[in-house]
Amino acid sequence: MKSVLRIAWLLTILPLLLAGCIKAKFSLFPDSTEPLEEYTLEGSAREKILVVPLRGVMADGPRESLLRTRPSMVQEVVSHLRKAEEDKNIKALLLKVDSPGGTVTASDLLYHEIMRFKERSGAKVVAALMGIAASGGYYAALSADVIVAHPTTITGSIGVIFLKPKVTGLMEKIGLDVEVDKSGRNKDMGSPFRRSTEEEREITQSLIDGLAGRFLNLVESHRPLDPAWLQSVASARVYLADEALRIGLVDQVGYLDEAVDRAKALAGLPENARVVVYRRTEQSDDNVYNSSTALSQGGVLRLLELGMLDHINVMPSGFYYLWIPAASGLQ
Repeated sequence: MKSVLRIAWLLTILPLLLAGCIKAKFSLFPDSTEPLEEYTLEGSAREKILVVPLRGVMADGPRESLLRTRPSMVQEVVSHLRKAEEDKNIKALLLKVDSPGGTVTASDLLYHEIMRFKERSGAKVVAALMGIAASGGYYAALSADVIVAHPTTITGSIGVIFLKPKVTGLMEKIGLDVEVDKSGRNKDMGSPFRRSTEEEREITQSLIDGLAGRFLNLVESHRPLDPAWLQSVASARVYLADEALRIGLVDQVGYLDEAVDRAKALAGLPENARVVVYRRTEQSDDNVYNSSTALSQGGVLRLLELGMLDHINVMPSGFYYLWIPAASGLQ
């Protein structure tokens, strides 16, 4: 019933909007193309700490839904980093990570771009892990000089998962078949239309092991863990903040304001250093907990609200640094 009323309201007001009779800020297709502008959250000194959110499933393709297309996380974060490089007063970066991870490539790109930013700018980087900072979320956080976990953070899941949907059972039930001509016996490896052979499973596992080894090597290079913990970490399990601290995956357990203080101390900044963000639109009552960069992610009154339909995001086959249980809640 509510959906019917919303659609009726849309059909009533849309002609008025198109005719220019109502000059309010409504948006049927919210825009994410406005340039990033700097806004100060606190402080007054010349030296700055830039807060960059890494929220949601990590991907290097645009985030598409029924009514809007938003930049990928990789594109948005790189836009922040490029702009920050032009400001010599930015002495520290605070990565606010709330992500279950994402594709292997997107996770690696984010890590790579943040490392390049550190090298070119000389700025210090602190990662503040929020609710979920697992798998690719933790992978990106490894680029930081210091990792601070919120007391309720769930992190870890240091490993790889290969998603490959199969429809063979359904095809058998409805009598459907697919004929494939190929140049080599492994050309259609991973096909959803047939069961994998033993050889294919061995090849896939070798790819998974190689990507998992890359992740673990990166952890070891940034986090000198006790060898006794490596077997636990390599199992790809998740940890609460206190256990992650005990293992050595994080440096401190604390709140976001403590992460800001750690960034000030690390970069040698004054107490009144400015904490800034880049946004595409100014937002009222702004503060460091706000992770959106544009009103299209929460500030513009949208003409049509589709609920769960607006968050449909079918992940294609591929390799992921991803903690699956948390993926559906962070788009």
